[in-house]
Amino acid sequence: MKAIIYRDHGGPDVLQFVERDRPTPEPGEVRVRVAVSGVNPTDWQARTGVAHRKLFPEITPHLDGAGVVDAVGEGVDPGRVGQRVWLFMAAAGRPTGTAAEFTVVPADQAVPLPDEAGFDVGASLGVPALTAHRALTVAEDGPRRLRPGALDGRVVLAAGGAGAVGHAVIQLARWAGATVIATVSGPEKAALATAAGAHHTVNYREGDQAAAAIRAIAPDGVDVVAEVALGANLALDLAVLRTRGTIATYANEGGHPVELNVGQHMVLNTRLQFLVLYTAGPQARATAVEDVTAAIRDGALPVGEAHGLPLLRFPLRRTADAHRAVEAGAIGKVLVDVMP
Repeated sequence: MKAIIYRDHGGPDVLQFVERDRPTPEPGEVRVRVAVSGVNPTDWQARTGVAHRKLFPEITPHLDGAGVVDAVGEGVDPGRVGQRVWLFMAAAGRPTGTAAEFTVVPADQAVPLPDEAGFDVGASLGVPALTAHRALTVAEDGPRRLRPGALDGRVVLAAGGAGAVGHAVIQLARWAGATVIATVSGPEKAALATAAGAHHTVNYREGDQAAAAIRAIAPDGVDVVAEVALGANLALDLAVLRTRGTIATYANEGGHPVELNVGQHMVLNTRLQFLVLYTAGPQARATAVEDVTAAIRDGALPVGEAHGLPLLRFPLRRTADAHRAVEAGAIGKVLVDVMP
């Protein structure tokens, strides 16, 4: 089979296009013929060693993807062969990610893909959708599960609404009944956030005017902020957060220092929730998978420019270029087409 591998940490040039034997599923695993592989910032961060230390002599990257089960290991229902699936955390603590024609994963990490969704949707879920679900379900007085009506009466602020996680936050929050505000940097990204389903967009570069605009929409304050750049945006978040509101942060883009005004947080009873899928715990991931799959069935998670998430495509042999695009901050979702 054709695969992408790397043996040493480094830039995109360490990625090699090679031939390898098909992996064999062990007990409790499935082998998937990968159609589309999704690329996330954590993939290039793992490749460079920023996010994770290297655990294996040779690694095939990428956590997310979609394809068809073509073999199962002992203890797995053989009826799963031929099943369309979406994959998450494929390369987490394992050497076999989705940047290959075939990969093996634990059976519960190959989730049945509803007939309503194509492989592009499946490969775009994983990290973005599960992270978004986590951000929306950690509030002290909020729901632990998402479904239509679960966020009725709540106001969600999606920081960086044109990014892949921000896009999923908008879609899942809208599906669950929230009023959704997205902060963006300009008209192009505002159009994408609106296409994703945001009720309102606010340019975060407008300083005090941005806070006033959000407060005009939500006079009592925002219930949940899904934050991508905590250091840069914390002052704005606090200016619009309601008492006992939650800031759920999954990144700190820009690397700005995070300075906490302890007194202000105490008065607000702020919940500041840091999150990453690796350590979120199996129960949180399992419920997120169930809810995201339900949202797919309802048609709530479409992708493509018309739905606010442009797709940037690369063939498997150009995976290094796909990594360069993600590192450069490409707008939209970067996908690698594994099968023609």
